[in-house]
Amino acid sequence: MSSRLHQLVIESVGQRVVAGELAAGETLLAERLENELGVSRSVVREAVRVLASLGLVESVKRVGIRVLPMSSWSLFDPSVIRWRIASDGKGAQLRSLTELRSAVEPAAAELAAEHAPDDVAAELMAVAAQMRAVGRSGDLQRFLELDVRFHTLVLCASGNEMFTELRGVIGEVLRGRTDYGLMPTHPHEEALQWHVDVADAIQGRRAEAARAAMDRIMRRTTAEVEQVWLDQPRQFLAE
Repeated sequence: MSSRLHQLVIESVGQRVVAGELAAGETLLAERLENELGVSRSVVREAVRVLASLGLVESVKRVGIRVLPMSSWSLFDPSVIRWRIASDGKGAQLRSLTELRSAVEPAAAELAAEHAPDDVAAELMAVAAQMRAVGRSGDLQRFLELDVRFHTLVLCASGNEMFTELRGVIGEVLRGRTDYGLMPTHPHEEALQWHVDVADAIQGRRAEAARAAMDRIMRRTTAEVEQVWLDQPRQFLAE
């Protein structure tokens, strides 16, 4: 029970901060959260520690819980990404994540073609084949699971631990696209083939071909979702 209540406070406050319902500089009192959410002081205290670790709030002695600006947030944390995608500002978050993916994933595919262990390259080929079959069937939830696995494998196969660390970030954006109806019911045949092309190039140790195929995937992804961010301003954070 305490674990569930702890998560309730984290989710409630985290979502409100990210959505702008609680503005930067605003101060909350622990008593307010206790009364609003029906939880104990200890539950609030532990939840605030988690939120503070994400850079969303800080505890100020004899003042309360102060909301921090976006420049303090842990923007790569999967929870922060999920809350941003669930907010009215999801377009800006999806744009930033798509631009990040477009920069990183083609490079990761190229490195994977040069360095991937044989068993990982073989699994990648198998996942790509499954994606094509499941994509044609229209099972979006299973396709999502395979899509997340595919892109995770590419990042891990690059042999670059910094790229690998982005797997949770990319998993959240892929889930967000599906959850908010930004995926076609049946993925385009071209996109399904391009995933196979990436896997085939990695397994065949053709680095340039792997990069080019992943770049095609990312350009199609951008074209499919860019309408959700056309009216969203860019974020210029203070240094």
